[in-house]
Parts: sequence; C-alpha cells; structure tokens
Amino acid sequence: MSAAQPPRREVVTGVPRGTRRRPGHAPARSEIREQTPIGTVYVRSLMRSQLRAALYALGTLALLVGTLPLLFAFPVAVLGSFSSPEPFVWVVLGVGVYPLMWLTARWYVRRAERNEEDFTGLVEGR
Repeated sequence: MSAAQPPRREVVTGVPRGTRRRPGHAPARSEIREQTPIGTVYVRSLMRSQLRAALYALGTLALLVGTLPLLFAFPVAVLGSFSSPEPFVWVVLGVGVYPLMWLTARWYVRRAERNEEDFTGLVEGR
C-alpha cells in the first residue's frame, strides 16, 4: 500500500446495536396495544406508581392543612390571651402554607413526569 492511496472505507450494514430485539419476544408497545396480560401488567405498574405519588402528595397536603388549627392555637396557648390572632394567621397562610403547597405540587408533577419517562423507556426498550 502506498502513501498516496486513501484508506479503504468500510460500510457497516445491519441493525444498529440498540434496536435489536430478542427473537420470539414482542416489544412492550405491541403488548400494550394488543392488551395482552404482559401489557396489562405494564399499564397497571404505571398506574400504581402514579397513584402512589398522588397519595404521597395528598397525604402531605392533608397533614399540612390538618395541623393548621393546632398551629393557630399555638400563640394563644403560649402567650396567653391576646387581642387578635389574625396577623399570625395571615402570616402563616401567606408565608408558610402556600409555598409548601407549591413545593408539594411541584414535587408531584416532577414525580409523575419521571414515572411516565420510565414507562416510556420501558416500552421503547431504552
């Protein structure tokens, strides 16, 4: 081989490595579309993970809202009787509760999206 000749190019043909499927196994997408028992398991798994995330968010919000009466009674119990608890209530609601509700909602949306991404990766074989 002389120095003037360009190197020989090789052409690779065939299925790319990531797209090969095992023989005899249908992809998960067709399992879901055809409503086979395995497809049902895939969908139920997604539904369970979404329900679990929703129940965690609901439980967090219920705990947050359920403890508000105790929190509102706190200044009266500690400081004794004072004229009006309204400023304390508004501060707790405006500064404490709404940011926590927003964070809980943000966590739930991110968790739901992550569950869907994981499910899509499973279905597409990634």
